[in-house]
Amino acid sequence: MVKVSVILPVYGVADYIEACTRSLLAQTLDEVEFLFVDDHGPDDSIAILQRTIEGHPRAHQFRVLTPEHNLGAGMARNFGIPEAKGEYISFIDPDDTVEPDMLEVLYNKAKGIDADICCCYMQKCFPDGSTGDLLINPHVPEGPLSHDNRAYVLTNYVSLFASMIYRREMVIDNDILFPEDRAADDSYFVSCVWMKAASVAYVDRPLYHYLIRPGSVTTTLQSDKYRKRLTVFSKLMRYAKEHGVYNEYKPELDYMYLKKGYLSSVANHVRNSNKPSREAFNEIYKELLNQVPDYAACHYYRSDMAMRALVFLLRHCPALATPALRYIIKKKNIIT
Repeated sequence: MVKVSVILPVYGVADYIEACTRSLLAQTLDEVEFLFVDDHGPDDSIAILQRTIEGHPRAHQFRVLTPEHNLGAGMARNFGIPEAKGEYISFIDPDDTVEPDMLEVLYNKAKGIDADICCCYMQKCFPDGSTGDLLINPHVPEGPLSHDNRAYVLTNYVSLFASMIYRREMVIDNDILFPEDRAADDSYFVSCVWMKAASVAYVDRPLYHYLIRPGSVTTTLQSDKYRKRLTVFSKLMRYAKEHGVYNEYKPELDYMYLKKGYLSSVANHVRNSNKPSREAFNEIYKELLNQVPDYAACHYYRSDMAMRALVFLLRHCPALATPALRYIIKKKNIIT
């Protein structure tokens, strides 16, 4: 029996994939499979992978899946899900590394309380060997997710999707996939998981090493890139409604959209523009009204004076609001 299937999208990671692969070969969990999705990158990442596992006793646990064309990271992960045989699924990025016992510890903890998901900490790491902040999922009591605990997570989650394992049956039965839009795909996936997971477990250790690497952020400005985020969060609201979650968690999901749909789209436009435009701000606000027409009545929003002030300034004095935007976004975990 395969206990955990690890899915890794591979594109342009020739400098990092050997270290990642060696951390997978060192896993203490025996009943595991590793599905590398070849996303038609420009380098020899897959050849390096194959050289690294050649002759290793665990080489049979590694498979390379090859779609017909480039998909992007999210859709490449989707490509791997139907191929997974594990009781749980893990998504690891091939430029990161993990502790040798990560999969064993997460699996045993999840099985111990029959949890749909199990989370650990992420450790920020840099190419020079130094480390940065610990990234931590919001904690609620372990076990079945009560209404109040799910509400807390939906209003406070961060998109640390690679720091979790997911019961495969839960993912498939609830139609949870990454969106095809190549924007906010991790936020979408994690949001759907928190909507539908029945129970949660935690391991309070930094088992995942998240590499902050040079060149991982594009330097090309795309002032209309925010539209992809709007599309993704529109799909997320539709998912909540079609899967019977929205009516029960309307305040939480409306507030989530305010943070991660509206404000993150504004921030995306500001970050990708030499001169942010009022027309873009108005377009993003119009979509807010389309998705959450009564947002001003949301009690989370009404009690959040900083957000209320920021939304007011963005509507009426955007030039004054943009300097405060980055601080507010970091403080409230809006982007992630």
